[in-house]
Amino acid sequence: MKKIGVLFGMENSFPGALVERINSLRIDGIVAEFVETGAVHLNQQPRYAVLVDRISHDIPFYRAFLKHAALHGTAIINNPFWWSADDKFFNYSLAAKLGVAVPPTVILPHKRHPEGTTDRSMRNLEYPLNWDAVFEYVGEHGFMKPVDGGGWRDVYHIHSRAEFFEAYDQSRDLCMMYQKAVDFNEYFRCYVVGQRKVHIMPYDPRRPHAERYIQHPPRYDKELLKRVEQDALKLCRALGYDLNTVEFAVENGIPYAIDFMNPAPDADLHSVGEKNFEWIVREVAALAIEKAKKSPVEIKELRWSGFLNPDSPAVKKQPAKKTARARAKTSSRKTAAPKTATPKSASARKAAD
Repeated sequence: MKKIGVLFGMENSFPGALVERINSLRIDGIVAEFVETGAVHLNQQPRYAVLVDRISHDIPFYRAFLKHAALHGTAIINNPFWWSADDKFFNYSLAAKLGVAVPPTVILPHKRHPEGTTDRSMRNLEYPLNWDAVFEYVGEHGFMKPVDGGGWRDVYHIHSRAEFFEAYDQSRDLCMMYQKAVDFNEYFRCYVVGQRKVHIMPYDPRRPHAERYIQHPPRYDKELLKRVEQDALKLCRALGYDLNTVEFAVENGIPYAIDFMNPAPDADLHSVGEKNFEWIVREVAALAIEKAKKSPVEIKELRWSGFLNPDSPAVKKQPAKKTARARAKTSSRKTAAPKTATPKSASARKAAD
């Protein structure tokens, strides 16, 4: 029996609905349940064919548990190695490299030295910083946010230089980014599942949290929606995420990718609404079942690249070394006289092609 485990924290509606959905399909040899684990032994084999991760970003113990399971063939949604290596500034850099529109963004040095460091640790840092160049590039209306964060924690809406420095002074030892604000007309939040399916949800981040998903949206330009879908897929495929939300703020018809490092995206029934909730439960269930059928995952290469994307055809096994006998046979074939080629018939040539 292959088990699909759901690892979660405080959320209530999505984990239970996902387990119920998978089990209601009655797939032979596959069952879903909530994960239960204690201390993880080094020689412990995983109990689960697939693990759906909703909480390891907050619990380092769970992240280590997931990496151990992945090493031994468990498929993880999302890959814990990608997630561990990721940060938002890298994601923006990657998006720009891929041709996806992103607002001007800068990464800022820590306002307060990280614990255990001093001024001497910062001797490679320009001083004083060229703040005029920062404001010339980004402007004085923007958002300051952590390079590695989420849930709108430590995010500041900036309207002037004075507000910028006030927010920067409050950032403690966090590494922050400053990004130009997009004066958007439309805003979309997209569920992306399995790097194949996109569900576009009209969204308004200016509203109270419980009212941000727009239940009765206007009609949108088809070409705009097509570009949003294509850019969402492009980002998730490059990042290696099987489950993500990608947010776009649209200004003058251009969708700017604003937030797309959400590997445990909001899926609560009461915030996303019934229609969106049903879509995400159905598609994640289908993805988990698909991965369970293919498990265990074969790690082809015991290096970081192998863990990042074990399903990639680019990551191949190293060829086995030839034995002395095999080398001798190869050598004799190379030195033997070539046989006269026999012309193939048209049908044989077609079959060979």
